[in-house]
Amino acid sequence: MLTSGGLAPCLSSAVGGLIERYSEIDPSIELIAYRAGYHGLLTGDSIPVTDAIRQKAPLLHKSGGSPIGNSRVKLTNAADCARRGLVKDGENPLEIAARQLEKDGITILHTIGGDDTSTQAAELAAWLKSNGYDLTVVGLPKTVDNDILPVRQSLGAWSAADAGAHFFDHVSNEQSANPNTFVIHEVMGRHSGWLTAATARAYAPIAAAWDFPDGMLLSRAMKAMDGIYIPELAFDMEAESERLARKMRDEGAVTIFVSEGACVNEIVAEREAAGETLPRDAFGHVKLDKVNVGDWFASRFAQAIGAERTLVQKSGYYARSAPANADDLRLIKAMTDSGVQAALDGISGLIGHDEDRGGRLRAIEFERIAGGKPFDASVAWFKDLLADCGQLA
Repeated sequence: MLTSGGLAPCLSSAVGGLIERYSEIDPSIELIAYRAGYHGLLTGDSIPVTDAIRQKAPLLHKSGGSPIGNSRVKLTNAADCARRGLVKDGENPLEIAARQLEKDGITILHTIGGDDTSTQAAELAAWLKSNGYDLTVVGLPKTVDNDILPVRQSLGAWSAADAGAHFFDHVSNEQSANPNTFVIHEVMGRHSGWLTAATARAYAPIAAAWDFPDGMLLSRAMKAMDGIYIPELAFDMEAESERLARKMRDEGAVTIFVSEGACVNEIVAEREAAGETLPRDAFGHVKLDKVNVGDWFASRFAQAIGAERTLVQKSGYYARSAPANADDLRLIKAMTDSGVQAALDGISGLIGHDEDRGGRLRAIEFERIAGGKPFDASVAWFKDLLADCGQLA
């Protein structure tokens, strides 16, 4: 097994779940974990799952992070793999990975990651099959922004939303630190606004539950959200500036939730047109921490709305490093059990509730997997959130 890509609040529990299920079915099945994902597969760095690890596997359900380590490695990007010292110049990473799997006697490979991890698993399985090595590859879907097609719900997303909401419950108190404070909560989500929307949904009842003595500065209104901005939702910058300026005059504070992918195409185009070169990862994605969407929103809104103090806070690393919550633990249990059964039956694919097959939990064919599933901004609960913020007024 291996975990790959960014962290999510499911990796530790999913590893634990796979170990537990195999141990229940047949303790004699040998298990190993490649350290740091495809990085460990290419370098032959693996962790044997010993009896001692099996006995303590239930502890992994309580932990965040990955107990076997992550990395971002694209097996079909030979130049990047060579630059990082994972293969030699001229070597094919797929072939190096295949040799390692053969050397280790691997017949089943479990990958836990997002769409990039799954597509790499599919590439590896296809290469192995075309070269006479039969390997069953079963993936588990991990993304905090729930953006894998056609998977209904990816592991870790619910937990990330809950963690982000509790993170911001503390940050929102910064509204009392200075008059006319503008707080921007930047939430992870490159292509999809699902996590931003779900975090706002989880935060709304937390903010509404607070009660304060009448006449005090800190109030329920100061902890409320005043705007939610996601990639799927267009907005008028001038109109929003005027609306938020009124809020600042009336309440002395403005709070917005922003997806890190909101307006990112415009921001990248702006900066590249100005001659700036933005770094990209092995998969060709612009590194969003270098884009700083929250800062861009601050520069567009702060002066226009009369902010005396502007604070950009990112919940990403806090949220993605959290342990799985109760909802995710149930989903992880269902998916790990299904994944082990599919693997033992020799069925490759990504485990998930298939939206194109009536929501049935199954091994979805790898060729049907894609990233960038958009969030449906027309759902009733999100429209209600926007109305509460005043965006539909």
